[in-house]
Amino acid sequence: MPRHFLHTGDWTRAELERLIEAAFRFKRGEDLSQPLLGRAIALVFFNPSLRTRASMQLAVQQLGGYPIVLEPGSSSWTIEFRDGAVMDADKTEHVAEFVGVLARYCSGIGVRVFPQLRSWREERTDPIINAFARQSKVPIINLESAMHHPCQAMADMMTIREKLGAGRKRVALVWAWHPKPLPMAVPNSFALAAVQMGHELTIAHPPGYELDDDLVRDLAMLAHDAGTRVNVTHEIEEAFDGSEVIYAKSWGSRLFYGSPEEELEMRAPYRQRWIVDEEKMRRTGGAIFMHCLPIRRNVEATDGVLNSPASVVIDEAENRLHIQKAILARLFGGAGS
Repeated sequence: MPRHFLHTGDWTRAELERLIEAAFRFKRGEDLSQPLLGRAIALVFFNPSLRTRASMQLAVQQLGGYPIVLEPGSSSWTIEFRDGAVMDADKTEHVAEFVGVLARYCSGIGVRVFPQLRSWREERTDPIINAFARQSKVPIINLESAMHHPCQAMADMMTIREKLGAGRKRVALVWAWHPKPLPMAVPNSFALAAVQMGHELTIAHPPGYELDDDLVRDLAMLAHDAGTRVNVTHEIEEAFDGSEVIYAKSWGSRLFYGSPEEELEMRAPYRQRWIVDEEKMRRTGGAIFMHCLPIRRNVEATDGVLNSPASVVIDEAENRLHIQKAILARLFGGAGS
């Protein structure tokens, strides 16, 4: 069976550390290897993308490979994922044939597919990315799914190491107001990777915006094993006190999954308070500010924060390229192994 990169929880801390070390070698120009020479990698985008698409295409090319970009429903057929489906509606091709054909052409497949935000019970199981993994005889790389965004999380861990050095840091994941409910993939993956890497994590969000119960239990067990801890608070200011990293991200409430109008009513009172501004950042005593991008200025964070020396969001985005090269090299037998 191929080794997939679906979420960081499938990889040990030692393996994640080696990915970060390999990414730094790529970034410094010390590793010029091309483990993908003569190979094609399919990049399947069900959703729009800037950083993921550009960085993955570059990563494949710089490692000597050839990226094949597909957009189901646009540049390729629409896809059915359900086992046993009677395909007499709007879906044209089943994932079994879609993946089976690509695996004959390509050495690996990257997949980006957002949740529909309709059924929490279904989407919390990451059905689409897992369908790709079940059907594939080549590695599947998760480029963001309903529940996870591991490439982003590893770029985040690399950036923390780059800016603050090795060792445990006090890291805060802070919910931010947004005009619409967003998926949980980024906060899930950031929290998971941060605890795996031994950081002390504070998660701040309003009541009703809890992350997945199973994930929270996993975080607690991982923190115990790593000798660190996870704190959860509903007071945004608490997250800033003494933190070295502020990671802002909005996500929707699973209590109103599939009911966006009700969810918007629930979040409306938090607009003024749940924003990262200069006053809150001063409580940290010098923390860096992180966000996966795109970010809505003066909604999730103020111009003053984003334009300040504390903001490392562009470095974070650049590091997507380097960590993805390390992941590809690891999966395909290069220097990142």
